[in-house]
Amino acid sequence: MATRFIQHSGAWRTTTIGVLALLAGGLAWGPEPAAAADYPDHPLSLVVPYAPGGGVDTVGRIVAQGLGGQLGQSVVVENKPGAGSNIGSDFVAKAAPDGYTLLLASPATAVNVSLYKRLPFDPARDLRPITLVGKVPSVMIINNDLPAKTLRDFVALARKQPGMLNFGSGGNGTSEHLAGEMFKSMAGIDIVHVPYRGGAAVMGDLISGRISAIIINQITALPLIQAGKVRALAVADEQRSAALPDVPTFAEQGYPDYRVSVWWGVMTGSRVPAERVAKLDAGIRASLQTPAAQENFAKMGVQVLGSGPKEFGAFLVDETSRWSKIVKTSVEPIE
Repeated sequence: MATRFIQHSGAWRTTTIGVLALLAGGLAWGPEPAAAADYPDHPLSLVVPYAPGGGVDTVGRIVAQGLGGQLGQSVVVENKPGAGSNIGSDFVAKAAPDGYTLLLASPATAVNVSLYKRLPFDPARDLRPITLVGKVPSVMIINNDLPAKTLRDFVALARKQPGMLNFGSGGNGTSEHLAGEMFKSMAGIDIVHVPYRGGAAVMGDLISGRISAIIINQITALPLIQAGKVRALAVADEQRSAALPDVPTFAEQGYPDYRVSVWWGVMTGSRVPAERVAKLDAGIRASLQTPAAQENFAKMGVQVLGSGPKEFGAFLVDETSRWSKIVKTSVEPIE
């Protein structure tokens, strides 16, 4: 069952999903080193594979502060951005298997399995899930001047003018890109993808009208919606968002299978002892229930989950499989 990560992406993806399925069932990879009873006895690091200042970084700092309080040791956030989160993920995958180096995973962890032809590590074999922290739904927002008050209006407009409307993203293969491609497919419409280098520029062009729409995480969308700078058409979750109670879901408007959330979870190297993983999981879960964490996440509109290793593993299987289908049909793999 072993697979070298330099193989062609198609075969590697299949094996990765298979290994993730075993992971979800609770299979451990080989013998584990003995866990020290006094773990942790020095500070830990939480690698955030993105630049400081964004939503992922904010979540990472909330998690680090809370976990540090539970363990009685500092948890230091280390930002290691680049290559769509692969640089930071690779760093954690190759770190000493002692439980002192953690990764804040996000949708890219599942998407990159299919998006990149080759990775310097195998996410399924080299990383181990600890806790699924939480999620926030994506929201479809459009330029205020667009003559569409509802999702049905937008679809009707797109069908009337094929190729005239567009949607933006922070770049090829980003969550906004894949979310837009999924909706294009489900709605059967022809709208043009316009990739940007990062989210700031695309949001400015959405407000000015150069971009028609974007499907983006609620954390980014909410301030613009509240300021009246854009119009929200739909929330990509099973139920309406508490932060946007007047905005209907995609399901309410005829797309019951359309769900896109940005999520965050903590992972570590696959050879970290199970006892240490269990201690980390317990610490993270306890920290998520503290008033400080609850308040901070509520302000961001984040739904706290606190799912353990087995549930997080099953979630990764589903995410990896789901996004691989979208990538295969809509995105050119990255070298």
